[in-house]
Amino acid sequence: MRSILFITIFLTISATAFSQDAASVCIKINALNAAVTNGTIKKSDAAKQFKQLITSLKDNRRVLMNNHWIFPLQGYNYRAIGGTNGNGYSDKGYNYLEGNRHLAHPAHDIFINDKNQDGYDDRTQQPVNVLAVDTGIVIACTNEWDPSSNLRGGKYIWIYHPQLDIITYYAHNRAIFVKPGDWVKQGQKIAEVGRTGYNAYKKRSPTHLHFSAFHIINGLPVPYNCYAQLKIASKL
Repeated sequence: MRSILFITIFLTISATAFSQDAASVCIKINALNAAVTNGTIKKSDAAKQFKQLITSLKDNRRVLMNNHWIFPLQGYNYRAIGGTNGNGYSDKGYNYLEGNRHLAHPAHDIFINDKNQDGYDDRTQQPVNVLAVDTGIVIACTNEWDPSSNLRGGKYIWIYHPQLDIITYYAHNRAIFVKPGDWVKQGQKIAEVGRTGYNAYKKRSPTHLHFSAFHIINGLPVPYNCYAQLKIASKL
């Protein structure tokens, strides 16, 4: 009985320690990502630090994930994706280390029904929930954005999915409900769609979620076109 109790206590302590370690790593990635976005760190230094930090999360896998996603906007499906057959995606010239200076669009813009641009769904008169497409850990996010800022992502979230070794990115949110180090489940509400970000804030831009996915290649995020996954993702 004592052995069982000891093992239970040991596992509980180990899980707690792991959670604390992972959260600490994510807080560091969050600070690093902010420096990359703002251009306040050398590319070589940023690359070295990111590789080290993401590897430490990759080595501590704890969650089995699904190959089938939940669509990132509640109440919507792939038909809300802009363009034709995902042709709005373009990763040419993208480099994560360029931060806010890159000119590519390695993402799919997913539009909501919001003709008056108040940030609410015209049918429900409610905010549209942003959902985690799969289980993972929040490695970076911000719930602060000033309309005078030239940062394009606005209020954004980066989630790392260790079993798949990919990152998903959710931008232009009106509010976020997670923080670095949080483990989120597939389909969990993480934010609400908004109009934050340099271009998304402007009247010419319909209200949408900017969604990207990245493989980790040589320790750094490299975008890939996830349209096929979004097309078959389950609607909640």
